[in-house]
Amino acid sequence: MQCAFIGAGAVVDHYLDNFDSTSLELTAVCDRDGARARRLAEETDATAYTDLESLLATESAPLIVNLTSHQAHADVTRRCLDADRHVFTEKPLALDADTATALVDLAQQRGVGLDCAPINHRGQAQQHVESLLADDQLNPIRIGYAHAHAGRVTEWHDNPESFLAVGPLYDAAVYSLTLLTAWFGPVETVRTADAIDVYPEHAESTPERPTHVEATLTLAAGPVIRLTASFYTPHRSREFNSIELHGDGGSVYLSDSGALTAPAHSVRVGGQGRSYVTAPSVTSSQHRSHIAGPARFARAIERGERPVTGGQRGAHVVRVCNAIEYAAANDVSVSLSTPEVKLTSAEHGYRHTRSVRMLQQDTDISQSQTKFNDSDIIPHRHHSYRLPPVGFGCSRYRDGTYIDRIDSIATAIDAGYRLFDMAELYGNEYRIGSLLETPGTPSRDQLVLISKVWNTNHAHIAEACKGTLSELGIDTLDSYLLHWPDAWAYQGPLSKLATLSPEQQEQKAFPTDTSGDRAFADISIESAWRRLEEICYRGLTRTIGICNISAMQLQRILDMASIPPAIVQIESHPYRPRDKLIEKCHMNGIRVIAHSPLSAPGLLTEPALEAIAERHDVSPAAIAISYHVDRGVIPIPSSTTPQHISANLAAAKIQLSDEDRSQLQTLAGTDFERWETRTSLSLRRSFFSEDHRLPQLPL
Repeated sequence: MQCAFIGAGAVVDHYLDNFDSTSLELTAVCDRDGARARRLAEETDATAYTDLESLLATESAPLIVNLTSHQAHADVTRRCLDADRHVFTEKPLALDADTATALVDLAQQRGVGLDCAPINHRGQAQQHVESLLADDQLNPIRIGYAHAHAGRVTEWHDNPESFLAVGPLYDAAVYSLTLLTAWFGPVETVRTADAIDVYPEHAESTPERPTHVEATLTLAAGPVIRLTASFYTPHRSREFNSIELHGDGGSVYLSDSGALTAPAHSVRVGGQGRSYVTAPSVTSSQHRSHIAGPARFARAIERGERPVTGGQRGAHVVRVCNAIEYAAANDVSVSLSTPEVKLTSAEHGYRHTRSVRMLQQDTDISQSQTKFNDSDIIPHRHHSYRLPPVGFGCSRYRDGTYIDRIDSIATAIDAGYRLFDMAELYGNEYRIGSLLETPGTPSRDQLVLISKVWNTNHAHIAEACKGTLSELGIDTLDSYLLHWPDAWAYQGPLSKLATLSPEQQEQKAFPTDTSGDRAFADISIESAWRRLEEICYRGLTRTIGICNISAMQLQRILDMASIPPAIVQIESHPYRPRDKLIEKCHMNGIRVIAHSPLSAPGLLTEPALEAIAERHDVSPAAIAISYHVDRGVIPIPSSTTPQHISANLAAAKIQLSDEDRSQLQTLAGTDFERWETRTSLSLRRSFFSEDHRLPQLPL
């Protein structure tokens, strides 16, 4: 779509960034400063104008992007709407609410679209916070703090007069207000407000409006927000453009509410009574620039739409700023009547719709056409389900010892993990159950909870599953897996195994016969699988699966199963890619989970891995995680260090190149040896028994 830029000042550089990636074509530019207009026209191969009326009379571009100074926005927008042009305007839409509302009305009368910056509610970090709010983990949000410290504009802007004329509310606070209203609906009340005339005495320019404003606002969804907007507080202060929200379940902190592209550490979450931890988004990082707003607006127009929701949102923000000024000047509270302001829509509005838990199994082939994200597509699927790209392993084994994992599991919840891999053997499901009941934990339907039945319970799967459900305090698991194919002698229920001494745990979980050898039970994989199917039919688990299996054993299950495996969990990493088994799973619509993705000795100091990590400016562990995500495999790393927990999750969005993949492929088959505990030795003897006819590989 052809467009014209009105205004060629400093902000235009932000709109030219990434311009070529859009479908927009800049045909004309206009600025009262002829030199600026000509310079921009030469850079963009556009026609230069110094008079808006001449541009509108001569050019046919249907979209006008209004980049003039703050005070000129409303007049330029009105003139363009009168000329039947669609307008995307920089913020603010106007400086008084009546004018802003009149512009929206005019656009609707003329049958054209009106949109308004900022578009920060579409930023990656901002949408990630919105998804956390939709999780119900922190809700209800009751108190918040928003800072809009634009700093001393005379020290950092070449033409500060426009900023000083409108004050920090209309220039800086609009970012916070736009985002807060996207999350919580319109501002209903300005409870209190105060404005201060403070500015450095040595400054050459004098502000025309108060330079420091504070207000307390009530939003439609209930939270009370303290807003601070300042041209005095430096923009390099500790709090620049942040928002911090506090709810019954915990807190979330967004370091920059205005940034369109943000680093992984931009969002931090603190569960109730817990320290803040980085909560990275797992979606791929994308460079976002200001031109994304006009480009999105243009696409809607090309579809035949005439959107004005952005204009309505901009008008409401102006109304809030007006109300804050009035409240400060008159020392009163102000109730905003906003029935005419439609802040909610499918595209822009207050969207606290809860996200759907991403796991389902469907054994009806006719229903297998569910649409997924590209990373979730598996060819020829016979049953469909979706999982988060990275999960969290809850095993208590670390470096050959038992450790307490509850604090790290709580940290993982705050960081944003939603898939948790548990097991009867780990013995800590009762403690995880207690954690799930505490405030600050997402609601059940936001979590994917997977557990595994231990080898001694293959003949007592229903009993074991009921025990797990009881300890977790839930009605249904998302998936229940055989931990290993082998069946061992029954030792009774394994509830609260972690409460026993290590020696007692080993004795109960790893039974031996009178000769000291492993005490096996005569229960085939097929027999155990039928018991798994039975508990699935009974509703104790939504899906079923198996761990540590060979391709041959998997085929045995596929040949007899009424309910095929939803999940196969195996050890996998660049040293042991397990490509053939993974391909077999994917061809049969089975999701693969990779346990021990980081634990192979020597892997994280592998030169090839380090070289790839250096190219991406991440750790080797992050590359080892992204290696699985890139292949459509879900890694379940386990860590007790908050920084590592967050970094492992953030690794999901790393985009590997063909060169990276080629280097990683060279690591396949690398020899390595684990530090062996009694447990790992027992497992190895079991898994690599003669029955399995598998090569004697180390675990």
